[in-house]
Amino acid sequence: MSNTSVKLPPPAMHEPHHASDAALLRRPGAPWLRHLLLAVVAVLMLYPLLWLIGASFKSNTEIFGSAGFWPSRFDFGAYAKGWKTSTEYTFATYFLNSFLITIPRIIVTVISCVLVAYAFARFEFWGKKLLFAVMVGSMMLPLIVLRLPQYLMFRELGWLDTYLPLILPSAFATDAFFIFMLVQFLRGIPRDMEEAAQIDGCNALQLLWHIVVPLLKPAIISVIVFQFIWTMNDFMAPLIYLASVEKYPVSLALKMSIGATEEVEWANVIAISVVALLPSVAVFFMAQKYFIDGAAGSGTKG
Repeated sequence: MSNTSVKLPPPAMHEPHHASDAALLRRPGAPWLRHLLLAVVAVLMLYPLLWLIGASFKSNTEIFGSAGFWPSRFDFGAYAKGWKTSTEYTFATYFLNSFLITIPRIIVTVISCVLVAYAFARFEFWGKKLLFAVMVGSMMLPLIVLRLPQYLMFRELGWLDTYLPLILPSAFATDAFFIFMLVQFLRGIPRDMEEAAQIDGCNALQLLWHIVVPLLKPAIISVIVFQFIWTMNDFMAPLIYLASVEKYPVSLALKMSIGATEEVEWANVIAISVVALLPSVAVFFMAQKYFIDGAAGSGTKG
């Protein structure tokens, strides 16, 4: 009989019972937990907007007497009254004014910022690093510091009570944040296609239009969305430069709708505030895909 000992396999190693939260979330049945957490956070973030919509159907007493967003009854009269305003103009005029400011400003912003960002990212010239540092440093400068010299300059040019002070500065690439964003995006784009186009005889502008701009599409759309939202919400600049009521954008018209001598019908103000939010919200959701593309990719397509 042999004395050869039989070796038993080592005992199986069991996972510890105190698994980390990250390990739990990676398990096959964990997506519901992530979705539940995201839903709770979404409700908390969206509740002020839900309350705003619900308050547009409430009376003053109900608005200040309850924190709930569900109204006791749905009455769209506040939207009709708020749209008419207390002046001879309706909010259709003020929305048109906002678009007359926003759309030209977006166009000149995209053109000027793309040109300057392309120069910083692709060309070598004297003082490039210094100029780029000055541009980045200008982002730290409070806008209020520039208000007085800009006002004096525009007054001498005779541009007060026009839309020119709100549009033309952006034609000279004064939005440093957009230039910085485009430069960083361009630095992540390989130059292979541009070098091939140069061999074929393309000049710098042809390279920009036919090669670089299509690759910059996510970043350009991000610039459009940011500029649209910021311009639509801008209150201080129109307040300083515009004096005629018929030229007011929505931001000033909303403030004007809050009377100072009589009781304010807050439902009317809130109702038109909801309407004023719709263009920005619509533009954001239509372009959200490009925000993801711009953050996750380098701008090239496979």
